[in-house]
Amino acid sequence: MPLADPKQQALLEAGEILPLMEDFYTIQGEGYHTGKAAYFIRLGGCDVGCHWCDVKESWDASLHPLTPIGEIVANAASHQAKAVVITGGEPLIYNLEKLCALLHANGIKIFLETSGSWPMSGVFDWVCVSPKKFKKPLPQILEKADELKVIVFNASDFQWAEQHAAHVKQGCKLFLQPEWSRSQQLMPEIVAYVKAHPAWMVSLQTHKYMHIP
Repeated sequence: MPLADPKQQALLEAGEILPLMEDFYTIQGEGYHTGKAAYFIRLGGCDVGCHWCDVKESWDASLHPLTPIGEIVANAASHQAKAVVITGGEPLIYNLEKLCALLHANGIKIFLETSGSWPMSGVFDWVCVSPKKFKKPLPQILEKADELKVIVFNASDFQWAEQHAAHVKQGCKLFLQPEWSRSQQLMPEIVAYVKAHPAWMVSLQTHKYMHIP
């Protein structure tokens, strides 16, 4: 994300400021931590470009204000649940070392949601890798995954999911999640697959059923 102002560019590269699309307190809706209260930090900027993405407004980082990490952390720390989900966009585009250090200094656990297509920066309590065909995950990120969450858009995605499951560490939680617009069509296939391959679990976007962010 090149900036015209060299001072701002230096702050961005150091992770002192980040393009914040939105932050809000809600219930985690999908994956391993479904049902838990958490503060979401959604960073702008993504070069993966999934055609079915439901937050395409996050792609262009220049549309979102560069926000000091101290302000971001203060907002997160003001809520009851000391858990933060860092998501995007693709959050690993940025240097997250200082943001993570400041969150941890405030007693906050950090859950990362990433496509795995950029190198790791920052220290996290939980890493969810959701690999995308449009820009494949790095092997070193797959190895760090505590959770592998594969979005199923068509039948070929089951084999693709297995290819990535072969590269995660022992004990990594494996989830198959239907793409929302095709969930009714895909759910019978996902249920049948999980019954035949019980290492996998079903993830649902429960926040959409609850009509919350």
